Amino acid sequence: MSSDHEPLLHSTKQEDYDDNETHLMLKLTRWFLKFAMSFVFIGWVCFLFLLPSESVSQFSEKYVESTSGSVFWVTGSLFLFGGPIFIIAFLAILYLRISGEQQLKKPKHATFRLWTFPVIVDGPFGVVTAAELIVILLVVVYLIWAVSVYAIQNYNLIPYYESQGKRNVMLKHTGLRFGSIGLICLVFLFLPVARGSILLRLTNIPFEHATRYHVWLGHLTMTLFTLHGLCYFYSWILEDRVLHQVINWKNNSIANLPGVISLSAGLLMWVTSLPPVRRLNFELFYYTHQLYVVFIVFFAMHVGDIMFSVIAAGLFLYMLDRFLRFFQSRKTVDILSAKCLPSGTLELVISKPQDLQYNALSWVFLQVRDISWLQWHPFSVSSSPLNGDHHVSILIKVLGNWTKKLKGHVLAVSEEDADALIPPNSKLKASVEGPYGHELPYHLMYENLVLVAGGIGISPFLAILSDILHRVKDSKPCMPRNVSIIWAVRTSEELPLLHSLDLNSISPYFYNKLNLEIHTYVTQESEPPLEEGAVQKYVSLGDFSSPSRSGMSGLVGTGNIIWAGAYVLVPTIGFVVSLTLLNILYINPYNISYRWYKGLLLLICMVTSVIIFGGLVIGLWDRKTSSKGKYQDEKKAAAGIQHNESTSHKTSSDETFVNTIKYGQRPDIKEIFGNIASRWGNVDIGVIVCGPSTLQTSVAKECRSKNFGRRSNSPVFHFNSHSFDL
Repeated sequence: MSSDHEPLLHSTKQEDYDDNETHLMLKLTRWFLKFAMSFVFIGWVCFLFLLPSESVSQFSEKYVESTSGSVFWVTGSLFLFGGPIFIIAFLAILYLRISGEQQLKKPKHATFRLWTFPVIVDGPFGVVTAAELIVILLVVVYLIWAVSVYAIQNYNLIPYYESQGKRNVMLKHTGLRFGSIGLICLVFLFLPVARGSILLRLTNIPFEHATRYHVWLGHLTMTLFTLHGLCYFYSWILEDRVLHQVINWKNNSIANLPGVISLSAGLLMWVTSLPPVRRLNFELFYYTHQLYVVFIVFFAMHVGDIMFSVIAAGLFLYMLDRFLRFFQSRKTVDILSAKCLPSGTLELVISKPQDLQYNALSWVFLQVRDISWLQWHPFSVSSSPLNGDHHVSILIKVLGNWTKKLKGHVLAVSEEDADALIPPNSKLKASVEGPYGHELPYHLMYENLVLVAGGIGISPFLAILSDILHRVKDSKPCMPRNVSIIWAVRTSEELPLLHSLDLNSISPYFYNKLNLEIHTYVTQESEPPLEEGAVQKYVSLGDFSSPSRSGMSGLVGTGNIIWAGAYVLVPTIGFVVSLTLLNILYINPYNISYRWYKGLLLLICMVTSVIIFGGLVIGLWDRKTSSKGKYQDEKKAAAGIQHNESTSHKTSSDETFVNTIKYGQRPDIKEIFGNIASRWGNVDIGVIVCGPSTLQTSVAKECRSKNFGRRSNSPVFHFNSHSFDL
């Protein structure tokens, strides 16, 4: 029998040769897949960029016309405009499958990275990195190019329409051009909001960052569609046919009324998503945003099947993600424990299946039906995936009405338990979507970390710290060796969130391998309080050590790549087959020619393919995991698993690390970063900030300042934010 302590590097020469050959093959395969995906993406973007030109436009029109009249119906145009998205998604499945856990390697010297170099810190876009700025500039170049080309084409048509006495037609042509540009923007609009998308996992873009891109694209798209509608509306005014044109519903041409309805729904979503309205009444923004269903349905009828197929790929991937979220949210999970901290913060420990994977910097969306059936709220995970196989922890700051009701509900359950013998597992349930986050734990990619938090923003850093300590204890791959935490709180009541974490219980003698500094700033108190704060209220509702009933699906977030890939691949194939069969069995035999009706049929085919084929994969996954869960239950019951209390908060008895608390002061980011730069030298420093926008701005500004004024012996500060803002 082999020993558990057998050296990991012990192998024969033949085994070493086989391992090296396998590693080389995997490396070449990854390189080939990455090259193929890059080639397809660049070619696709170039095609969309050049589409306004006459040569590319004529080619696409001829191609679409020749394929739409064949047995394949719209699959030709779908492949031309959306096929590259599907191809990249399929290749991404293979790439993520063979990539595995990324090797952590210390760089030889500090280097700049475009995606972590803040360039713009004040402005309408918030903090913008160099990589984001490049993409924004490319979009601006495309808009200038497209508008210029279309303007020249319209100018050349002026003599013809003037000779025909149809000057108003030029307004409609201009509106058509704006609509064409908006259609290209709509191709990308739904990709960032597919929370568990394979594409987001491939690019390692977390959902909280992707929402920013969706917001930017949404503003641009609605601006173009509004100009599109205004041009047509003004031309109808000049023709004195406004009412007639608005209610016009043509069968074999563009149907106006569905377009008016779609644009109206879009304008409502747009207006209520503007920052002043959203901050004043978030629920109005959230509920109004569900009008996207109305927008899409009537948009499909407005433009018809061919033009709607242009955006079908991105929309289809979003539908897959939305259906999986719907399926997951119908179930409930057990809240194993709830803790009311004196700072007005709740700590909830939620059950999860063992096979569900997540990273320390992940988010979950939480719904408690006893409070509201409609409201979902995002919270960052405060536990490490190494804390336990069957639970995940979150910290919730009690601020709004929903969180106040949740705290009252938790306290009511605790009082009821004290008075009656009622099974606790039947009382406090929640529905959970997620976890969502980075595919790779980027906090492990830096040897030097600076974590800057404001208030409840410490929550994800608890997960990071716990994750690092577990990895140090278990000798798992872990780059960080110097960690500095800068935390600003208003009152000392919030200190138990971090300063009572028992670090030595997670990793005894961690300070031999990890240099940890914790600097806390209590801004609204000039001196420590004379008495201790309120006693924590702890409500035990279950057992961490064994699997509980959980509706969380391992297909979401950074879950099982094989099944997540099947969930994309099978419905996509089913979608293409369904389109072909619909054309053969219904559209051609019955000579269906109405454009609005065919657009609606295309949308219905998308929805049914997601439900039938996507539901089939989800059903098979559930059947597999349920049988696996029963086996694990029996195995753990026989083994007698002990309770894992590594997430509990206790007082640390060994404070050999730097741990300071300063009262009546705010952190001077410039001074702190200057001190760190002088002590750590020429290294890469990963800066992660979680807190209000003002804190993010000040940290990003200092990172930019230090990087622009960097000398050869100074560090490079890599800016990363972890704040969710819809």
